[in-house]
Amino acid sequence: MHDDAPLDPFAGDPEDPAAALGDPGDETAPLSVTEREDVLADLADLEVFRALLEPLGVRGLTVDCGDCGKMHYIDWDLLHGNLRHLLDQGLPRVHEPALSPDPVDYVSWEYARGYVDGVIDSEEGRDEN
Repeated sequence: MHDDAPLDPFAGDPEDPAAALGDPGDETAPLSVTEREDVLADLADLEVFRALLEPLGVRGLTVDCGDCGKMHYIDWDLLHGNLRHLLDQGLPRVHEPALSPDPVDYVSWEYARGYVDGVIDSEEGRDEN
């Protein structure tokens, strides 16, 4: 299994400020079958979104963060890595917002879904003629 998480800058440091928090893996329950299926479906959707939107200049998706209340702009590779990590580890990664992203370069999950649905409808209409 390949872990593409960023390296911990405090790894091995006895003064690690997060050491008092304990190991988050100790309290993590594995994903249920339904949760795993949902993450796999999200990964599949993400690949379709990327295939159709990246050539148009879209760099990734926006996520409205329930933890900090801010909009996060997350690129395709990081989104994929985050979903893989959730699938493999059973918990989301700690997030860090992008530095000065241009909101024009990102779309919401709902927008991406609607765009894909429009492309599919357009193709089906073309096939009927």
